[in-house]
Amino acid sequence: MPASRADLASFADALAARLPGHWHSAYRQHVEYSDQFPLGEEVWDVGHVHWAVDVFVLGHDAQLSGPNGQRLCVIDRPLYRDQFLVAPLTPDEGLKPHHFTGVEEPNGIKVGNDPLRAAVAVSRRVLPRYRSALAAVRHNRQVRPEPPLRPAPPEVDQVLTLTRYADGVLRAPYTTVPAEARDALYIHGFQYLPHQGAFLLPAAYGAAGQALRIQAVAQQLAAHGIGVNLRHTPPPPGAAPALNTRAALPGSTPVTHRR
Repeated sequence: MPASRADLASFADALAARLPGHWHSAYRQHVEYSDQFPLGEEVWDVGHVHWAVDVFVLGHDAQLSGPNGQRLCVIDRPLYRDQFLVAPLTPDEGLKPHHFTGVEEPNGIKVGNDPLRAAVAVSRRVLPRYRSALAAVRHNRQVRPEPPLRPAPPEVDQVLTLTRYADGVLRAPYTTVPAEARDALYIHGFQYLPHQGAFLLPAAYGAAGQALRIQAVAQQLAAHGIGVNLRHTPPPPGAAPALNTRAALPGSTPVTHRR
């Protein structure tokens, strides 16, 4: 890949002079490989140009600044000594990621080393797409200055708390269950056990079955202004060790049995 300043710099200057409107070029020599990383973040392309910036060591680049905040980058086309890549850059206007949602990338093109022909190709194939994309993201910034957030849940007057125990059972003490919630618990599989003074959802339903029933209860109670909280009890102290593990007795020596 050519590293001569004259090749890329002079081509970029000549290209800027032939584009419609007032453009000027700024050449940048990369002292280190990391100097091209910011370009990878700015190039508005999901095709050949982005691939070249991401995979190859460029060594240098040129940036063209034009009317209405338009910016283009010019780099050597990898593996082709007499060709260049020209691509739009994202606008430097404090735009946020959600402003680009739904906007198609304008993408860049490859051009030969003739500045006049390159200017014609860029003017016809790149700049119209670029202007359209710029207008779209600026419109998005105007109508959606901040990221769209999901609405907060409605306030509830009462809360039903369900506690999951280590054996998989879900339990709610009878005295803590709002009267309006009891029918919903019965309908969706909860059992009232008088000797425990609580509603229980058996572990026999399995985790998936319990989740479906809890979701159905929550949806039904939400219509009555009742929220549902799910809590877990901590594991009991001295819980059994993991399976297939065995602690050796103090002073014992492993015995090998041979046949």
